[in-house]
Amino acid sequence: MKKIQICGAFLGVFAVGVLSGAFLFSSIQPRPIISVANCSTNCLNSSQIKALLLSAGIQYFPQTLSIVQETDTVLVIKSPEPEAKIDYLVLPKKDIKDLGQLTVDDRKYLDDSFMVIAELIQQNNYTNYQVVINGPDRQRLNYLHVHLLVN
Repeated sequence: MKKIQICGAFLGVFAVGVLSGAFLFSSIQPRPIISVANCSTNCLNSSQIKALLLSAGIQYFPQTLSIVQETDTVLVIKSPEPEAKIDYLVLPKKDIKDLGQLTVDDRKYLDDSFMVIAELIQQNNYTNYQVVINGPDRQRLNYLHVHLLVN
């Protein structure tokens, strides 16, 4: 009888996990799935895993991030791996992999990203700054984001 109870509990927890995952990642852009047979081209790398988790975090749990500024379409956080004295990450609230994936519907996310960057520059009187967007092969995080770097 205990085996049946344990098995039933395991199946219940497993089902809750699958349903929770389906909900959390339902609006996330698809990325390669884990593949044992052909890992050289079809595996999730650390950049893609970070992007999946960040995308779910931005969409469902933004309060867990250290938000510097927020609009309806953009979050700004301090980079956990800064590349300059000040390194803000400007993150659209929509999962967009890179500039090559933009659609007409994504315009508001990109427009707002640059408006927020302009506000940060003006509010803080930054003059020695750089704005960086990398392509997919140069991103440590496979999620469209813009760095505002200030030295």
